Order: sequence, then C-alpha cells, then structure tokens
Amino acid sequence: FSPQHLDDDTVSGSNWITENNVQHSLSQTAKTTRKPYCGYTEQTLSKREQAEQESLLAAIQWPKPPDGKIPFAQSTDPTQSDFVIVKPSKFFKVGDQLEVLVRMKDFQGKPKQYGGDYLQARIHSPGLKAGAAGRIVDCHNGLYKVFFTLLWPGEVKVSVSLVHPSEAIQVLLRLREERPDRVYFKSSFKSGRYSETTECNVCLPAGLPVCNFTDLYTGEPWFCYKPRKLSCASRINHAKGGYLKGLLTQEESLFFQSDVNIKRPILSSGPDSVIVKPKAFTDSSSMGRAEDPTASPSGYYYEDQWRSRTHWIHNFNKSEDITECLQGKVIHLFGDSTIRQWFEYLTAFVPDLVEFNLGSPKNVGPFMSVDLKHNILLKFRCHGPPIRFSTVFSSELRYIANELNSIVGGRNTVIAITIWSHFSTFPVEVYIRRLRNIRRAVLQLLDRSPKTAIVIRTANVQELGPEVSLFNSDWYSFQLDSVMRKMFSGIAVHFVDAWEMSVAHYLPHNLHPNEIIVKNQIDAFLSYVCPLQT
Repeated sequence: FSPQHLDDDTVSGSNWITENNVQHSLSQTAKTTRKPYCGYTEQTLSKREQAEQESLLAAIQWPKPPDGKIPFAQSTDPTQSDFVIVKPSKFFKVGDQLEVLVRMKDFQGKPKQYGGDYLQARIHSPGLKAGAAGRIVDCHNGLYKVFFTLLWPGEVKVSVSLVHPSEAIQVLLRLREERPDRVYFKSSFKSGRYSETTECNVCLPAGLPVCNFTDLYTGEPWFCYKPRKLSCASRINHAKGGYLKGLLTQEESLFFQSDVNIKRPILSSGPDSVIVKPKAFTDSSSMGRAEDPTASPSGYYYEDQWRSRTHWIHNFNKSEDITECLQGKVIHLFGDSTIRQWFEYLTAFVPDLVEFNLGSPKNVGPFMSVDLKHNILLKFRCHGPPIRFSTVFSSELRYIANELNSIVGGRNTVIAITIWSHFSTFPVEVYIRRLRNIRRAVLQLLDRSPKTAIVIRTANVQELGPEVSLFNSDWYSFQLDSVMRKMFSGIAVHFVDAWEMSVAHYLPHNLHPNEIIVKNQIDAFLSYVCPLQT
C-alpha cells in the first residue's frame, strides 16, 4: 500500500467493481452492515477472551468532543495553537524530565475546551543526529502535557505536531466501524480457460451467494462472492481491489487538509530548546534491563544510531558480523512489506546471502535467501488476508499462526513478525482475534522449544495526506500498536520499537522507513538474536 499509487488503484478498482455490478451497499444502514457474513461479530469468546477484549478496547478508548457536529471554524488550528516549555531556564542534566505544555486553539483563535487531538512529539539535536519521542498526556480541556526524558547533553530542541484534530479522529472512528469495506479485495477463480473475478472481504453485504474461506485451524473469517459458473474450490489468487472514494461529507473533508491540519507543526510561543549538561560521572546509573514494551521512551538516536534503554544494541556495521551472528540459523520473517524490508536489507548487505529465485511475484513473495557456506536460510512470507498485496497465489495465502505451528523451533530458529498496516480499515476486534491466534501459536512454540528467538517489529508512522489518512492514518496504526504491545507483554518475545525509531528520527515519515532506519531496526533485531556475551 503506497500513497503514490493510491489514485490509479482506486480508479481501476472502482471500474472493476461496477463491471461486476457489485454495489457497495454498506453506507445506507450502519446497523445492518454487521449482520451479513461478518466474522468479527460472530466469534464465540471464552470468558477470559471476552474480558481481555473488553479491557483492550477500554484501554484504547479515545476522548470524544462534546455532542453535536462541530463546525470547521471551531476545530483545532495548529497555527494558532502553541506550546511552552515548563521552566525553560531551569538547569537540566542528562536523565532529567522535560515537561512541555501544549495549548490548543480553534480557527477563531479561541482556546479549545476539550481534548482528543492526536499529537506526535520529539526532542532532537540535529548536529548530533540525536532524537527521542515524547509521551503525551491529554488533560481533556484543550491542554496537553508532553514529557521527555533528556538522554544526551547539548542543545535539545522540542518539536510538536498535530497529526489530526479531535474532530478528524471522530471521522476516523466512524469509518472504522461503519466502512470496513473501504478497502476491498478480489479473487480470481479459474477452470481451464474460463475465469471469473469477484469481490472479497472479512465482511460482505448480504444478498448474493458467497464462498466461505474461513480458515479451519484459526477460525479467521474470509469471504468472496461466489462466481456465477465456477466452484469456490477454483479460487487461484487474492489481490487488493481498490480504495473507495467519496467517504466524507463536504464538512468532514475540511478536517483532512494537508497544509492545514494533517501533521502540521505546532510552534512554541517562547524558547523551543533547552541546554542539557552531562550527568556527573558518579551517578551514571546502569540501564534498566527489564524489557517493557510500554516503557517511554524505549530508546533514542545518538549520531544516527539507535540506543535502546532496555538492552544493549550492538552495531552490525560489517556484513561479517551479521554472518557470524546468523551462522547455522533459519530466520523466518512473517508479515507485511515493512518486514519485507528486513529481507531486502539483509540480502543486499550480506554478500554470501544470495536470493534463491522461487518465481514469486515481485514484492509479494514468498522469498528465500541462502548462504550455503555458513548454513544460513532467510525466508519472508506475507501474512494472511486481509492483505493489500497484488497478487498472492491461493496456495501461498497462509496465516502466521498456522506457519508457526509447523516450525520445530530451537536455538537455531529465529522468528520475526510484524502485522498492523493492513488491519487499519477494520474494527479493532478483527485485529485482536488475529493477534490472539498468533499469540497462542507463539506460546505453544516457546513451550515446545523455549530457546527459539521470537521478535516482534512494531508499527511505524508514515507520510499522511487527505486520502491516506482515511485508510492508513498513524492514529489507526497507533491504536493497533497499543493493542499489540498489551497482548504480547509478559511473553518471552522481544520488541523492535519501529514506532519510536520512526517518530524520533529526523527523516520525513515514510510507510517504508529509509534504509538508515531499517539498519537500526536490524541492529536491534540481531542484538536479541546474538546478545553480546557479557
């Protein structure tokens, strides 16, 4: 899914839909959307699963503006909003907290009286290529506090940006619940020389016969409309269909304007930087070793190298270091294109790791690289549907949980997983179910082979415009990422915090982060696989 191609996809997508006379009837009644073939409403959960789901949904509840439609003029204006550093002239040293107060105003210059805006914030020292993310606290009255931990000496600058005003978040919430069809998919069915293509999704409007492709092992729901002449068994592939247009009212679209209120800087009304002195040598406390996926910040950049606050990261600057680390190992990469980047980076960087051509479609996979000399096998496979890849063969359309169940595991098995971006258009329950299945398989694998290294790569932020925001907003990713961290906390898996690594870096946000960021992700990943013998 890349914003650049969104338009052509959307156009061809909508043509394709009308050719098949499959109309999207979801908008008329939000209530009936959830009845037809909707997997996520019909799951039977155990008491424990139900309780967990409720607590997860409660934890990501987002503050709502007061009732009633809020006119654009009364929505958050980043230009008139500002921030101040609390006690900017205070004497700061490394390790101290820095507090920033953000004050929101609307387009009429009036202070906002309620919260719910989505902000991102970082501290940085451009000369040092240093940066770290901040922790944002919504005071629910138009004020926000941002807390930073000062982790390096020098002049440290604060940057705050409004990703979406609270009024836009309400629209994103509505779309997530009412329009799970806003990205749609398709499959081709083929017998001999005859083929048909029909629409597919987690959830399809009733009225036409469907093929039920619900997975027998995980219970993951998936449906396609039944082809007119062919059997459901003749499905040959899966692909993204396209992105729906015309999702917003005129007024709602005002909340999504690139140079007005999507990822706009909020400026300081006073100084926007502080001077930080080095810590006195005596109180250099040792790094906390416990790995807490919810600790903030989890790390920081210094001289363009990511330093985790929970474990030592070794820099794998030479390809021989990577070869030595991975010698004799099988590395399985599961997920979307953001972990395919790991496959591409390692294959390009390590000379002895040569891609074996499996004849897979470009960018889709599965892919495999082999180093015969050092007995290294590196594999990438995409996660199961919903996935906006084009085109995945039916036989390669597999769920991560099922793949994990077929892995023996052990000290020479390494597994890395990322799954988030393709779930942003669905109600969160769809994602929770997927993670529950993956988590069960992870626990079983660790139970039979405790020495297996399992790493989860978090979501990351990306470039946003008016179109992309409705399908793949950072706010959607942030919500899913929060759920993932909670569901996998307390389990013997490691986290590569791609989220903070993308927020804290000076490069512009990108769904597929730049190579220097990928290199830092790989260093963090391999530092778990091959911890330094201390």
